[in-house]
Amino acid sequence: MDVVVERACGLDVHKKSITACIITPDGKEIQTFSTHTVFLLQLLDWIKEHGCTHVAMESTGVFWKPIVNLLEAESIEFLVVNAQHTKAVPGRKTDVKDAEWIASHFVTVCLKLALYQIEIRELRELVRYRRSIIEERARQHNRIQKVLEGANIKLSSVISDVMNVSGRDMLLAIA
Repeated sequence: MDVVVERACGLDVHKKSITACIITPDGKEIQTFSTHTVFLLQLLDWIKEHGCTHVAMESTGVFWKPIVNLLEAESIEFLVVNAQHTKAVPGRKTDVKDAEWIASHFVTVCLKLALYQIEIRELRELVRYRRSIIEERARQHNRIQKVLEGANIKLSSVISDVMNVSGRDMLLAIA
């Protein structure tokens, strides 16, 4: 296979630790870092020190986000790999093997996996936030309905939606 990226880093990211593997023409180097900010900065310095232009990491939960933020600030290309794709690692699965696999596959092939571009990530966060607001609005409507029913005010039997314009006008009149 042709080498696509000469200097790459593979990260296996967890809640409390990050196992990193850098592959360069000189060989590979593996280190483990804590996820506290001071150690994330050390990881970033270590990546820059080795001249890595690309970083690939396994996505688990939201633990990859602080790393991506740092990489974006330094204009280092990154790829967030679906954790399902690393299950194919032969033998017993370890953090070191995962990091090596991610780095080596990033060097030899352009991983055919989704790149979390800034715009896509922001759009996803926006959509999730919108969904949470809609769900919260529904909870508030249900609470209002429950309070009315508890007070034996049968407004819902008279109108279809207690929170439409006429329903809110009736609630104001009651208040």
